[in-house]
Amino acid sequence: MKKWIVLFAAVLAVLGISSAAAPEGRSYAAGTDYYVSTTGSDSNAGTSTATAWKTLQKAANTVPAGSTVHVMGGVYNQKLKITRSGSAAAGPITFQNYASQSPIIDGTGLSVASEDSLIEIEDASYIVVKGFEIRNLQTSTRNRVPMGIFIHGAGSHIEIRDNKIHDIKNTATLTSSLSGRDAHGIAVYGTKAPASLNNLIIDGNELYNLVLGSSESLVVNGNVDTFDITNNLVHDNDNIGIDLIGFEGTAPSTAYDQARNGTVRGNTVYNITSVNNPSYGRTLPNGSYGADGIYVDGGKNSLIEGNYSYNNDIGIEIASEHAGKSTSGITIRNNFVYNNSYTGIAMGGYDTGRGSTENCVIVGNTLYKNDTKGLNGGQLLIQYDTKNNVVKNNIMVASSSNYLFFNDYTLNSGNVVDYNLYDAPGGSTGAKWRWKGVTYTGFSSYKTASGNDANSLFANPGLVNAAAGDLHLTSTSPAINAGVIDLSIIGTTDIDGDPRVQGASVDIGADERS
Repeated sequence: MKKWIVLFAAVLAVLGISSAAAPEGRSYAAGTDYYVSTTGSDSNAGTSTATAWKTLQKAANTVPAGSTVHVMGGVYNQKLKITRSGSAAAGPITFQNYASQSPIIDGTGLSVASEDSLIEIEDASYIVVKGFEIRNLQTSTRNRVPMGIFIHGAGSHIEIRDNKIHDIKNTATLTSSLSGRDAHGIAVYGTKAPASLNNLIIDGNELYNLVLGSSESLVVNGNVDTFDITNNLVHDNDNIGIDLIGFEGTAPSTAYDQARNGTVRGNTVYNITSVNNPSYGRTLPNGSYGADGIYVDGGKNSLIEGNYSYNNDIGIEIASEHAGKSTSGITIRNNFVYNNSYTGIAMGGYDTGRGSTENCVIVGNTLYKNDTKGLNGGQLLIQYDTKNNVVKNNIMVASSSNYLFFNDYTLNSGNVVDYNLYDAPGGSTGAKWRWKGVTYTGFSSYKTASGNDANSLFANPGLVNAAAGDLHLTSTSPAINAGVIDLSIIGTTDIDGDPRVQGASVDIGADERS
């Protein structure tokens, strides 16, 4: 692999921003309740707080479909492996915190096998895990992978909600090789075919202080089909925040080896950087600023919408690391992407030995002063082999580098770029675009040479308080009604859930001014 909520809700309220709605939970008839307590006994009946079991595994090995396992507060220094399924008829097997109590699954002192987790779901369906703190599974041994939650095999209708996952770490010392130092917060691996992992919801979780090596905070990889990754808070980790992966051989059949048909919405991802990550040394382009807030590496047919991605190395990237393979059918829409070190949005392979980005859409985003380290990544980084992509209705404000686009590769065809609004410290004559290996200074020069942006604007976008991360439009913004209505790509709502079409036109950027 490459490079690479309560507090947040309060912040949103101050800014007047509504968070995305969580995917609906499913309704089932009431099943039997069971209980686990740190003071219980596995010889108990488990059917009341007074007769609670002691271990999570006793519950997992015992309860039938439709059951709810209420886990009482306290520290559980144990692992949980779930292999029994709920059912569509009876309902899921649910593991959740009891009342308002806070159960903690703590890995302190527990061994870590080659792939090991505090909660494992293997070949199971109709499972809900909700309301846990999951922490401290760590190793300093190479080629062992600690994880907070690990879902693998095949299965369906799994929900991971409202958990706090932190301090999952691999701290192995690397010498001659940079490999073998990996960890995950939440990992979903579809390892079978044609049977997939499908109909997944990962909502409202917080993942932080993870030491990941060359892996990811939250990942869906391989034969994973139809999923919602929503309203998660991912921050302060040393590699990728959220990742949709294909072509790594996770599934046994190439035809099924792509995460697909997913939605990544309403997440906030920040302080994701690989700068001090020894798994990359100094081998990446531009040093080690290579960790994406949100990354699609070989995934397809998915939507990335309404997210905040800031203070990362890269805000959002859609690419393929595998030669001859394409990331395709991805829509990046209505996101606020700002203050990222290298670039705001990137697409294409990061060198000529990689794959392509094809038939993707970047529409209605607000990109503000990314490329904070002056690495010439600009607001949009167009890398190797991009075909038939659409870039419309975006606000892009350059950092001190003055670069809006940076495209050093000539393998760039069929890409449509128009109806955007640009701004830069150097003004319309000092702004820079690098297109197919040639740098153009000045908006007019760039448009004439590239043939792009015939209907685009260069102006101060009139943002409410960009320095504080409020990228909404003021009432006098030139972005208002300056976009193009293309109902096939713009969606029905903006970043706040307000109607996207409110008249004869639409606004440029992620915010539709009401």
